[in-house]
Amino acid sequence: MKRSLLFLLFVLALAIGLMGCNQEKKEESPAKKESSEKAAEAPSGGKILMGVPGAHSGDLASYGLPTVEAAKLVAKAYNEKGGVNGMEVVVSTQDDQCKPEFATNAAFKLVSDKATVILGHICSGATKAALPIYKEANLVCLSPSATNPPLTQSGDYPNFFRTIASDDAQAALAAEFAMKQLGLKKIAVIHDKGDYGKGFAEFAKKFVEEAEGSEVVLFEGVTPGAVDYSAVVQKIKGSGADGVIFGGYHPEASKIIMQIRKKKMDIPFISDDGVKAQTFIDISGPAAEGVYATGPRDITANPLYSVALNAYKDAHNGEEPGAFYYEAYSGAIALLNAIEKSGSTDYDKVVEALRTELVDTPVGKIKFDAKGDAIGVGFSVYQVKDGQYVEVKK
Repeated sequence: MKRSLLFLLFVLALAIGLMGCNQEKKEESPAKKESSEKAAEAPSGGKILMGVPGAHSGDLASYGLPTVEAAKLVAKAYNEKGGVNGMEVVVSTQDDQCKPEFATNAAFKLVSDKATVILGHICSGATKAALPIYKEANLVCLSPSATNPPLTQSGDYPNFFRTIASDDAQAALAAEFAMKQLGLKKIAVIHDKGDYGKGFAEFAKKFVEEAEGSEVVLFEGVTPGAVDYSAVVQKIKGSGADGVIFGGYHPEASKIIMQIRKKKMDIPFISDDGVKAQTFIDISGPAAEGVYATGPRDITANPLYSVALNAYKDAHNGEEPGAFYYEAYSGAIALLNAIEKSGSTDYDKVVEALRTELVDTPVGKIKFDAKGDAIGVGFSVYQVKDGQYVEVKK
């Protein structure tokens, strides 16, 4: 009887103890929940997640992949020095093939992954599609190559920055070069109907029409991806044009210039930085010789240019980097420098640092104006000579 009573008392005591432990767990759960929420708010769990969206496959991958390599190399350099404010830099890539519909998917994925900053997109149309998503999420987006003027000049995207000058600047240079240096009087302006290509072409048309002694004899859009552009080439020939200004990318430009040369039309062909790529030369072959294209100003005298170049060569068996590599390398440095100098990943503080803190990069010592354009960068004119682009000296 006594043993039964003692056993009963033991069971009751154990039950009370278990209830107490359970209650204690319940009381701790809100604190744990708060701790989990704070961890979720921290940049990638104490890491800086640099999202790198762009064309990583498809026809325009040669424009996007160099940015991926630039981001990885800059991240590696910072991490070897202990990271940024003690945080490791991690690169996360998303392929958009330079297509707006894929760009929005890429943007949503990076926001979902809690990206800290965005280095990309590459093409203006894709960038424009993704920017509202980043804006809503309070994410800074810095592109090395999206040159469409309204991206900064409209004021719609205060979260957008770029390390390359805008299309109105390079269109003005292309038009001036065509008229003053080449002496063209009757110019055919062709474009690919996209935000980037058509925007460049419209500015070029405007500058030609405002000048004395020259005129636009044809303004025509072509369909990207078409196999044959003989119809527009015939229109160029019929217009009596003594030169062509093209706005767009290398896949269309290479087909057009090859068909122009097949027609025995020996007239100057001037394009933009969407055509200033080795890929254009490789595809066009002999037809590329003599083609002009605007592109970022020559920066080879900058010591950091050599640093970036050697970093790429060391990682890629001596190969040369592709288009927009230096602008992307500079953009990655600018983003991480802004986080470092502001001591924070807070959106407002990073934006303020980008606009006020000068930083040394391969494209120069830069900061960004109130619209998001890099102060101090610009364009030059290049020409294909012996299978490579060479800067045209004035």
